Amino acid sequence: MAHRTKGSKLFITVLYVVTSCSAVPISDLLDRASQRSDRMHSLSRTLTHELDSHFPPIGRMMSPRPSMCHTSSLQTPSDKMQTLQVSESDLLSLARSLLQAWLDPLVVLSASARTLPHPAQNAISNKIQELQEHSKNLGDGLDILSGKMGPEAQNLSFLPFRGGNEIGQDRISKLVNFHFLMSCFRRDSHKIDSFLKVLRCRATMQPELC
Repeated sequence: MAHRTKGSKLFITVLYVVTSCSAVPISDLLDRASQRSDRMHSLSRTLTHELDSHFPPIGRMMSPRPSMCHTSSLQTPSDKMQTLQVSESDLLSLARSLLQAWLDPLVVLSASARTLPHPAQNAISNKIQELQEHSKNLGDGLDILSGKMGPEAQNLSFLPFRGGNEIGQDRISKLVNFHFLMSCFRRDSHKIDSFLKVLRCRATMQPELC
C-alpha cells in the first residue's frame, strides 16, 4: 500500500510540474491518465468476477436494472463511433463528471466491504480501497488537464448518489446491492477508460488510428 501511495503522489506532482513549465506534451499526460484509468477498470472487472463467484441465484432476479445506476442520467456516447464524434473538451468533461459521481458510492462500498458476507471479503476490501485511491488521483490529474483544455473541459454534470450509507440488512440484500453498485462502477470505469484512450489517441495527431 505504501508503494502505491508513493506512486500516486509522484503522479500528481509530475502533472503539476509539467502544467507549470510545459516540459511534457499533453499527449504524455493523457497517456499516464489512460494507464491509470486502465488499471482502475481492470480492478473493477476483477472485483465483479470475484463477487459473481459467490452470488446467490436469487440475486439475479433481485438485482436492479443497469438503468437504475445513479449515473444513468448522464448522456454519454453509446459506442466507439459516437465517442469519436464528441469533442475533446466534452470527453474530458464526461470522464470528470463520472469520476466525481463515484466519490460517495466508493466510500459506501469501502465501508460495506469490511462486513461483506463473502469468502474473499478481505481481498475485496483491499481492492475497493485501491479503487478509491486510483479514482481520486485520476480525478486530481484530470482536473489539472482540464485547466489546459479550456473552460468547456471544466464543466461538470452533477450526478447525486441517493443510495444511502447502508447497502442492506441481510446477507442476500448486502450481496445483491454491493454487486449492483460494483456493476455500475465497472460500466462507468469502462466509459472513462474509453474516453481517455480516444483523447490520448487524438493527442498523438493520428486520429485515423483511434
